Amino acid sequence: MIKSILKRTPLYQALRFVRSKRAARTWTPFDKRMLDFYRQYIGPGDLCFDIGANIGNRTKIFLALEARVVSVEPQRDCASLITAAYGNDQKLIVVNKAVGATHGRAELVISDASPLASLSREWIHAVQNSGRFSDYSWSRTQWVDVITLDELIAEHGMPRFIKIDVEGYEYEVLKGLTQPVDTLSLEFTPEFLEQTMMCIKYLKSLGSIELNYSLKESMELCLDKWTNGDAIADILKRFQGDNIMYGDLYVRFLRRLVR
Repeated sequence: MIKSILKRTPLYQALRFVRSKRAARTWTPFDKRMLDFYRQYIGPGDLCFDIGANIGNRTKIFLALEARVVSVEPQRDCASLITAAYGNDQKLIVVNKAVGATHGRAELVISDASPLASLSREWIHAVQNSGRFSDYSWSRTQWVDVITLDELIAEHGMPRFIKIDVEGYEYEVLKGLTQPVDTLSLEFTPEFLEQTMMCIKYLKSLGSIELNYSLKESMELCLDKWTNGDAIADILKRFQGDNIMYGDLYVRFLRRLVR
């Protein structure tokens, strides 16, 4: 309880600010691994969307790859930290909003113990019951503006890469996209695999796709060759019930379906 209260104080927020500024200047071995991994998708001048940017650990990497980055984060504190740490880079645009299926407003639920937040109460319930985040309290809420991926594309252009990490809200984010993009990634957890399958099905409706995946923060693709949606679905089902596992699904479009 005391730790939870302290995390809401101005002193704690100031400490997070200092740490964020330090993280922007410091390169860790993991940062270098991320840089090498994302280089296969992103090059100088490419446009990237960092959806669910949190405190900007991927934004940092995309900027280092000399990409133009639209960093989208609904939490006010986190968006402010990104701006403070990287805002001097002219290649960065920070958008303090959420992304969803339609334009509007939504209630963001924020964990008291970390910058973890979600627009999906169903996901929060699932990860609490599984034990993944059973020690976390989710007592804070914040109303946020919601935009769509289509709106972001209309305003900023077609991205080369979209990273989506929105704690169980991935399907809603994708429903706001009605056109294929080059490559995107989205997080998956075994507790919410049904939603991941819905994401795959929806993306297949936009165009011909091939997929790969990585586990945890390995920064390595698990498959030597990219495969189709059915094969990936069969692979991911093997993780059902493994509540310490998580990963990212990588999807690239081959061609647009004729409608």
